[in-house]
Amino acid sequence: MWRLVISRLGAGLLVAWGSATAAFLALHALPGRVEDILAGDLDYPGLRDAIAAEWGLDRPLWEQYLGFLARIASGDFGTSYELRQPVARVVMAQLWPTVELALAAGVLALLFAVVVATLTSGRGRFARAAASTLELVFASTPVFWLGILLLMAFSFTLRWFPVSGAADWRALVLPATALALPTAGLLAQVLREAMERALEQPFVVTVRARGLGELRLRLRHVLRHAALPVVTLGGWIIGGLLGGAVITEKVFGRPGLGTVTLNAVLSQDAPVVLAVVLLAAFIHVAASTLLDLLYALIDPRLKAS
Repeated sequence: MWRLVISRLGAGLLVAWGSATAAFLALHALPGRVEDILAGDLDYPGLRDAIAAEWGLDRPLWEQYLGFLARIASGDFGTSYELRQPVARVVMAQLWPTVELALAAGVLALLFAVVVATLTSGRGRFARAAASTLELVFASTPVFWLGILLLMAFSFTLRWFPVSGAADWRALVLPATALALPTAGLLAQVLREAMERALEQPFVVTVRARGLGELRLRLRHVLRHAALPVVTLGGWIIGGLLGGAVITEKVFGRPGLGTVTLNAVLSQDAPVVLAVVLLAAFIHVAASTLLDLLYALIDPRLKAS
């Protein structure tokens, strides 16, 4: 098991290093001087000299690269010359609202998928057809359109939830629901198919012969065997939730990385954009590594191999 953990962590670190290297090469491959790219639209005396000194642009490229990696490893993403603040402070101040939204949407999507798949797998044709149609509609509907519909129904008409902001838990309900439903539709389809395959396995007959109820059989035994395809999709799901959170934040007027990224792009604040891209890559790598380890815990055959 420890060998598996070390190999997965090593692979994650290798991918993270590759992401940072790609960002460094992309920054230097853009047309124009790096000082001009990082300065954006700003132009005041001494700015570009300060940027060159901060990023070590007067040194050989390999020294710049090593310095870049060292700074990224220590959490130093440079300075936002537009906001006159360290980039790490700008990003971290808006990170939690985005993570909160993505986590809430992920939990809702997983609960929806488990409930629907558990109740409809192996059932009659009508129940499966109705569930499949509903899942297909959710999976095919854009997040921003779902958000607008939810706002019209529950904020403008019924006035149950606030239109925008992030003051309390009520302001999280509609954004999380809009972000969760497309993911839930896909997860439910995958999970139901996996549960139906698991229900055909010989161990199900043995467990039923012991007198275990149908619901307990599905939740305790079948669901564990069916979880492997869902874990395999974990990396895609996390990426989709983080990417969808950026759009959802704009629709519902929430703070978060979506607002920071859009403002940075519009103002050509390259250090902030670079930091957000790297942070998204690192989060994806960390989540994928944890899911690989979880996969091994779910399937003991991987630990044995």
